[in-house]
Amino acid sequence: MTLIETIIIAIVEGLTEFLPVSSTGHMIITQNLLGLDAASLSESDKAFVHAFTFIIQFGAILSVVCLYWKRFFRFDNTPAPEGSSLLQRLKHKYYFYWLLIVGVLPAVIIGLVAKKSGLLDWLLDSVLVVAIMLVVGGIFMLYCDKLFNKGDDGTQVNEKRAFKIGLFQCISVIPGVSRSMATIVGGMTQGLTRKRAAEFSFFLAVPTMAGATLLDLLDLLKEENNWATAHNVWMLVVGCVVAFIVALLAMKWFVSFLTKYGFKAFGVYRIIVGAIIIALLLAGQSLQMVD
Repeated sequence: MTLIETIIIAIVEGLTEFLPVSSTGHMIITQNLLGLDAASLSESDKAFVHAFTFIIQFGAILSVVCLYWKRFFRFDNTPAPEGSSLLQRLKHKYYFYWLLIVGVLPAVIIGLVAKKSGLLDWLLDSVLVVAIMLVVGGIFMLYCDKLFNKGDDGTQVNEKRAFKIGLFQCISVIPGVSRSMATIVGGMTQGLTRKRAAEFSFFLAVPTMAGATLLDLLDLLKEENNWATAHNVWMLVVGCVVAFIVALLAMKWFVSFLTKYGFKAFGVYRIIVGAIIIALLLAGQSLQMVD
């Protein structure tokens, strides 16, 4: 990967990580446009590009910690109920983090199964899967604002709601679905407002993408180290930094837009992009802009 390719992909990641349009799907499309699809790469390069896709997502996710640091590093210092055990007192004090653990558990299980079975790598190589899911998700988003009410400001995330939102997040193992869309819709089904559902989606992304990044780093380290050139390591650093900066700017805009206007505009965008790609693929056209 060149520096320009790295910056382009990282900008796409930063712009789309928190939008309900699928950041992974857009990076796969971008990689194909740049000639970085699986068919054009050696095995070691393909492994690096797959890992790069997840690792720079973690760079974008760190923007959540930066933007919401007062809420992310929060502890309940009120006294625990009298007679509480040590475990109950710890849970009371660190309840916010306990909710994240409960919410991320389904994704850990499903993600590991998908990765070990090779299903995840196959999905990451398929731009057709991305295009189909963009259209399907887009159609759903045209109507989801009507399907779910605007929620209640008094509704809080509890263990049961966190777990159910985590189940919705599992759908995003399919590129093109959008982790953001899945978790926000999951939150809305639990009576959360769009804003509160979006914010919990951001928080839940941190342990989810941290785990995915760690797994990919471990997989890369198990492979032959011919990928670990100074150039590739530098590209990872550049990609994470660019994705972090762009995501920080995009996230604040997204919360405001979603609260005011809902999902419909994103649904229309997804349908248009997905339909164009499907039409090109059915016509036998290559998506590559470069040879």
